Order: sequence, then C-alpha cells, then structure tokens
Amino acid sequence: MKDLISYMLVTLKNAQAVGHQSIKAPYSKINLKIAEILEKGGWVKDVEVKKRGEKSWIIIELGYGEDKLPAISYMKRVSKLGKRVYVKRGEIPSVRQGTGLVILSTPKGVMSGQEAKKQGVGGELLCEVY
Repeated sequence: MKDLISYMLVTLKNAQAVGHQSIKAPYSKINLKIAEILEKGGWVKDVEVKKRGEKSWIIIELGYGEDKLPAISYMKRVSKLGKRVYVKRGEIPSVRQGTGLVILSTPKGVMSGQEAKKQGVGGELLCEVY
C-alpha cells in the first residue's frame, strides 16, 4: 500500500525548494482536505481538482513571499503507515510557537490542530508544517 499523504508532502516540499509554481498530486479525499487546509492557512495559493478519464489529480499552486522565499520551509509526515501517532485533545502540539501548523485526522474529519482544539477532539497526527 502506498502512502499518498507522504508522496504529496514530499512533492510539495521538493517543488518549493526548486521554485516550481505548481504540483500535481494523486487524488484522495484526505490529500484534498490537507491541501485545502494548507490553502486556508495561506501556505499554498490555490487547490484545484482535475479529472482525466478515470484518474483525478489535485493541482496545487505553490505560495511564495514577496522575497520569493517558499511559504513552506519544513514539512514532516508524523504518523506513518508503520507507526501511527495519536494525540488526545489536550496533547495537540503547537508548532514553532503557533506560527506552524499541525494537521490531524479526527472523528469529525481532517482538520488543523487549532480547529481540533476548538472542537475539543484529538486524533491521528498526520503532519507538521512551518
């Protein structure tokens, strides 16, 4: 079984490191939700789903600052296929004193750590971004 989340995160990180404007990631509901959370937080510019025949892709337009530095300098897949990492609602970590972002898969859906704290839920810690 392939880890589509890791594939998308590594592709995002590598594309920004070399200055690409956009990436094409394999479609899955969880990948789309992660991309939408990144867009809502201002880490990427735009997220769009493209379909060609039976296959669907997520097109993510990358974000850069006025100084042309990437919006994302660090991305890490925390919970992996071989080792799942779960956190309770009071254990949701803060990344870089709140300037970063954690994304969780909760019983109420995939959401940012900040949103999970507001809703009072914990879940599987998918990734960290800053």
